Amino acid sequence: MRRMLVALSAALLSASGAFAQDRVVRIYNWSDYIDTKVLDEFTRETGIKVVYDTYESNEMLETKLLAGNTGYDVVVPSGTFLQRQIQAGVFQPLDRSRLPNAKGLWPDVMKRLASYDPGNRYAANYMWFTTGIAYNTGKLKQRLGDKPIDSWDIVFKPELLKRVSDCGVYVLDSPEDLFAIALRYLNLNPDSKKPDDLRKASALLMRMRGSVKKFHSSEYINALANGDICLAIGWAGDAFQARNRARDAGNGVDISYVIPKEGTLMSLDNFAIPKDAPDVAEAYAFIDFMLRPEIAARNSSVTNFANSILASKTFMDKSVIDNTAIYPDDVTMNRLFTVTPYDLATQRLVTREWTRVKTGR
Repeated sequence: MRRMLVALSAALLSASGAFAQDRVVRIYNWSDYIDTKVLDEFTRETGIKVVYDTYESNEMLETKLLAGNTGYDVVVPSGTFLQRQIQAGVFQPLDRSRLPNAKGLWPDVMKRLASYDPGNRYAANYMWFTTGIAYNTGKLKQRLGDKPIDSWDIVFKPELLKRVSDCGVYVLDSPEDLFAIALRYLNLNPDSKKPDDLRKASALLMRMRGSVKKFHSSEYINALANGDICLAIGWAGDAFQARNRARDAGNGVDISYVIPKEGTLMSLDNFAIPKDAPDVAEAYAFIDFMLRPEIAARNSSVTNFANSILASKTFMDKSVIDNTAIYPDDVTMNRLFTVTPYDLATQRLVTREWTRVKTGR
């Protein structure tokens, strides 16, 4: 009998060990947005396997979330999308007791996030960033001389944009960013939902259409790094990834990024757990791991995006923490704005107008 009990215990232990080895967390995040070595380190430390998929737009994520049964445990929506997804009931509230590292989140960033997620109930910030102008310094100097690249004039004044269009211009496929920026440039409320204001913004965006080679939210990184284009409206971290790739390649391409003086959109990408997440314990383990100061620092140092863990600055590359285009100074921070989600009717209008801008019709 004792032998049978010993054998049974061994079998149960073996089965439980096999079960533990099968632990998995499924992540759905933006492309080029993490130090991939961090994922391996998480698995070594916890035994939890990571399935890591990527997307190129908030719309792609939202389609999955609203359809239900995504199969993902952690997703990374941007602020405005997060707000309406919370309203749609697709996320579960976060249990902060299971996220001890959340105590290190930057209060100012979380206060801004609270405008989308009141009380910070459903999300913890991962990265935050600006939308600006990334450009090939050599090619723009050839075409514009010593004209400073410090204003949205370069993209919204057709006579200027046309002078650089021969070397390639890419624009984010993100109406949320572009309409808000166009409204600010027109001295209108960047968060305006008035149809007349949005049509004025659309008309301004349409003026640049003939000079834009492609609308895409990630391909501009390699296009800039390879010297295939000379200007992009893009996100800060992506611009510096392009700069670093060009330097690593030693191809002589020099990339700069500027936050235009008129101001720009500040965006926040955030960890959230879908309501139907199959592996909730693993989701908490992953998020808490990512909120460690050392891990957050590594992710920022690789991606060149600002994270929201204040203590991470101790571990971060100086080239990132001292870069005011990534971590803006107080004056620049005061020129950054956020926007709220579109209601259904406004969303339809913006989608229709954005399609017109992209197709030129």
